Amino acid sequence: MKVKVCCKNLKRCDGKSAVKALKGEFPDVKWKKKDCLGRCGACKKGAIAEVGKGEAFLCKKDPDTLYAELKKLLVSAKTG
Repeated sequence: MKVKVCCKNLKRCDGKSAVKALKGEFPDVKWKKKDCLGRCGACKKGAIAEVGKGEAFLCKKDPDTLYAELKKLLVSAKTG
């Protein structure tokens, strides 16, 4: 599984610690940081991430909520 995060969004919403925690919990996941995911409308609303090859795009109000949602997705993908 691959997760893409937007560097600009992480800085804007202070989400680096959430991504760092998830990297530690899910070392087998490929994490890719991009300068911009091209989702400016969503980026202004909250913390964003893209999961898989367009499988899911998450936009949550804050990094903690994004962390919880990503964790739920990654656990379910891992179990199957």
